Amino acid sequence: MAQDEGSSSVTSSPLQFFSLVSLSPNLGSPYPWLRELKSEERGLYLIHLLLSCANHVASGSLENANIALEQISDLASPEGDTMQRIAAYFTEALADRILKAWPGLHKALNSTRISPVSERIIVRKLFFDLCPFLKVAYLITNQAIIEAIEGEKMVHIIDLNSAEPAQWIALLQVLSARPEGPPHLRITGIHEQKEVLEQTALRLTEEAEKLDIPFQFNPVVSKLEHLDVESLRVKTGEALAISSVLQLHSLLASDEQIRKKSPSVNSVHLQRVLHMNQSSVGELLDKDLTNGYTRSPDSASSSPLSGTASPKIESFLTALWGLSPKIMLVTEQESNHNGSTLMDRLLEALYFYASLFDCLESTVSRASMDRMKVEKMLFGEEIKNIIACEGSERKERHEKLDKWIQRLDLAGFGRMPLSYYALLQAKRLLQSYNCDGYKIKEENGYLVICWQDRALFSVSAWKCSRFD
Repeated sequence: MAQDEGSSSVTSSPLQFFSLVSLSPNLGSPYPWLRELKSEERGLYLIHLLLSCANHVASGSLENANIALEQISDLASPEGDTMQRIAAYFTEALADRILKAWPGLHKALNSTRISPVSERIIVRKLFFDLCPFLKVAYLITNQAIIEAIEGEKMVHIIDLNSAEPAQWIALLQVLSARPEGPPHLRITGIHEQKEVLEQTALRLTEEAEKLDIPFQFNPVVSKLEHLDVESLRVKTGEALAISSVLQLHSLLASDEQIRKKSPSVNSVHLQRVLHMNQSSVGELLDKDLTNGYTRSPDSASSSPLSGTASPKIESFLTALWGLSPKIMLVTEQESNHNGSTLMDRLLEALYFYASLFDCLESTVSRASMDRMKVEKMLFGEEIKNIIACEGSERKERHEKLDKWIQRLDLAGFGRMPLSYYALLQAKRLLQSYNCDGYKIKEENGYLVICWQDRALFSVSAWKCSRFD
């Protein structure tokens, strides 16, 4: 990771004395020596403050939380190094959570905020351009579909979030070169905004005409949680494929459950954090952050599905299974941001977003406006939703692959190993970025896209096993 400052042993700096300093109403602003800390030392201190602040927020100690927020804000920066940027957005999320205790104040401060769907689409496109994760997911999805529909003359693809035509333009180009000729292709695109579907339809129709492929686009204006699967008009004789890229987790918000509290980060662990000496935020979190923290049972990736049962997602997957697809591709974030407590989610989010921020730090200039937009409008908004929101308002309920395997198995889907050729293509795409940090792994037939050794996104393939 690129750094603007050198690093040195934490124990050789004034930071070694921090364990003697407690957050109290008399503490006030950070001591002047805090501003002299090197990048790594400052990062460790910011982690300490974030965890302390989150504990205060969770326990309702707002005076101490306010002190911590003031200290963090003095050291964090959305234009600084990786940890400064992360801290800036987690601080905003924690502050937003506090403000939600006063609904009138929170609404007044956000009354003029504009967050149109089109803006989210733009920033997702910037993420698509700056990082290869979505490109790889699209490539793997397309290759699996091509293999599944080999020889088929009528093909129907259901896209659960049809906002990015790039995926299907690439598929059209591959199908145009099929030895037996292209199939008749129909894509049903689902999105909550009609204008987005119209733009997607225009782009795809133009490309299909240019390639002389018989093509039809069927727009369905709907939020995913309100989608009537029966309205998707699947016809007899069509080879059906379903694509879900970073969509299914949002359905988990429909079935909020009351869960037990879990232990919070203890002071012994916080002091241990100060003596770590890792150059990467991701490495720091990976190697030590959870050693002193006991996760609640439902935050562990191996926890039983019954702990997070969701009738909405179960009925939705069962309905998709009822369409008898030849293949369904699911891409999801490989992290558990659906824990029952604030501390569960904060730690998991630190793991996940540290890798994404570190990825951009290593590959994109700090001064890049596109990078800042992605960090603020995409990562920052996701972090805020994970940390500040509860109930049906909390949409970013990412869960790991093992949970999705259980859900899809229960819905009747059978696992389809992704091909070696798909893995090979993905590796070639990542190699074209000339960055050693991007990696892809095969795990039991699924593919996992990583930054360094941290899994960030998973892609899995499924078939309707009605006749198995």
